[in-house]
Amino acid sequence: MSVPPSPLSRSVASPEPLSRSVIVTALRAAGCVFAEDEAQLLISTAQTPADLAAMVDRRVAGLPLEHVLGWAEFCGLRITVDPGVFVPRRRTEFLARQAVALARQVAAPAGPAGQAARVRPRTVVVDLCCGSGAVGAALVAALNRVELHAVDIGPAEVRCAHRNVAAAGGRVYEGDLYEPLPATLRGRVDVLVASAPYVPTEAIDLLPPEARIHEPRVALDGGADGLDVVRRVIAEAPLWLAPDGCLLVEMSERQAPQALETVARAGLIPRVAGSGELNATVVIGTRPALQRGPDG
Repeated sequence: MSVPPSPLSRSVASPEPLSRSVIVTALRAAGCVFAEDEAQLLISTAQTPADLAAMVDRRVAGLPLEHVLGWAEFCGLRITVDPGVFVPRRRTEFLARQAVALARQVAAPAGPAGQAARVRPRTVVVDLCCGSGAVGAALVAALNRVELHAVDIGPAEVRCAHRNVAAAGGRVYEGDLYEPLPATLRGRVDVLVASAPYVPTEAIDLLPPEARIHEPRVALDGGADGLDVVRRVIAEAPLWLAPDGCLLVEMSERQAPQALETVARAGLIPRVAGSGELNATVVIGTRPALQRGPDG
């Protein structure tokens, strides 16, 4: 006995668009918790009824919503997210906000009493493990006079990040952490952000299928304790940070104490910031200011 085609497959050959109720039902059956919201996003993004049906099919098949839409909302921006590229998480907005606050302090530091503060011409920002470039794009949007450099090891991520930051003059490099950065940046970076992989290897299989199947493992796997890449980021940061420059690295709350010790051993001033609302933790290391001599 032949199986009748589903409403979704019929719509591909028909100009009639899928109804909202049909889409919501299909998404709910696939386990989408926010089916109504996702249905609205799919409907508003699709260009034709056939596009809509194909997008619903891909979402029902388990692709991340952001890969189906082609974009993700991050810090109020619409960030392009290509298939196979790590999807920026909402918790990472906390990393971006912390970086913006510190960048503003660095750009206009408080001067001595009775003297005007010296405003830097441009704030130098480096976004390591940039993925789609969402964090760097958020910093450029929130700050004035930013010189942005972003790095990722994946060619697809580099292409995607370029689309998100090129219009603002950001430069994107392909390579392993600091390796592709221009040597002229050493000692000049005001804000260094890293959304490095921090999931312990044994925990990868516990992640939702959307992540472990459709996102690159290199963007997730942080080694045995999740901090292999983070330790590398911290170890070399002092070579690149300007005096008073800050390193910010996202991780889990459980990993923060060990990372704080690593930051201190690297010669940076450590502290931790967290958001219970976003379940976000950021470890921060500040390079001490240059010591002035007795003549100032």
